[in-house]
Amino acid sequence: MQRRDFIAGAAALGAALVLPSARAQDLPAGPVKIVVGFPAGGGTDVLARLLGQKLGLLWNMPVIIENRAGAAGIIAAEQVARQPGDGNTLLMAHINSHGIAPGLHPKLAYSAERDFSPIALVGKTPTLLIGGAAQPAKSLPELVALCRAQPGKIIFGSAGSGSAQHLALEIFKARAGIDVLHVPYKGSAPLMNDLLGGHVQYCFEGMTTATPLIRARKVLALAQTLRQRSPSHPGVPTVAEQGYPGFEASIWFGMVGPANMPADMVARMNRDIDRVLAMADVQEKLAQVGAEDGGGSAQRFADFMRDEQRKYAKTIQDAGIVAQG
Repeated sequence: MQRRDFIAGAAALGAALVLPSARAQDLPAGPVKIVVGFPAGGGTDVLARLLGQKLGLLWNMPVIIENRAGAAGIIAAEQVARQPGDGNTLLMAHINSHGIAPGLHPKLAYSAERDFSPIALVGKTPTLLIGGAAQPAKSLPELVALCRAQPGKIIFGSAGSGSAQHLALEIFKARAGIDVLHVPYKGSAPLMNDLLGGHVQYCFEGMTTATPLIRARKVLALAQTLRQRSPSHPGVPTVAEQGYPGFEASIWFGMVGPANMPADMVARMNRDIDRVLAMADVQEKLAQVGAEDGGGSAQRFADFMRDEQRKYAKTIQDAGIVAQG
């Protein structure tokens, strides 16, 4: 009896010694750094800080945000791709770095598929097709008719050649069978100035920039580019529902780590990000920036990124787009 008690006690002690170590393997050993490829205060940064604060509480460890802005997120992605797969360094991936760049930059210093571990899709936001308040076409069908009546003459601006906004335009041009004059700008601010001044007639633009102008009635919103209407703009019909089924050209964000992260760690981080995205205060903040459809498995995010890379690579090739600079 005593021998059985001794064996049972030893087994229990062994389990007690093993379990903490096993549990520790599904989280990094020390503080976690989330790298953001854009300046502090932007949409990507806001979401990263919100996630970081919540994950730090769940993991009982510091989660630090590091901003490494430049080259539309590519510089940050290059940095994280070189890190060990121990989970201590993560990246808030963006459509630019992990959707568009692989097809736009032939000499990209990383492989978006081989050099990263997909963890979770954080959210998608639509781009909005907007026009100056004085422009003649007030709906998407009217705009398509106008472009067909004046091929190559209707002026569309974008935040830059190869930007998410430019590629939304190129995808729509191909679907609608229209020809327009594309004028790339160095960012959204100068583009909006010329749109308001009447030098540019229409453009696809992100929600953060477009929403205040729409609400101030300085521009018209003709369409949005997710497959379903964003709750932030319930009165603006989607491109899909206006005659182009399946059309989607979102701006998206997701968490990735370096390649070769342990599967248990990826699974744990994925579950915890899902928990954070379901929190009421996080849902409220996501709604404010128009981000939706986040969460799901790591495989869902991996498949989504692969589809996005293929879509944009084809669009870039078909339209003959080259990177600026």
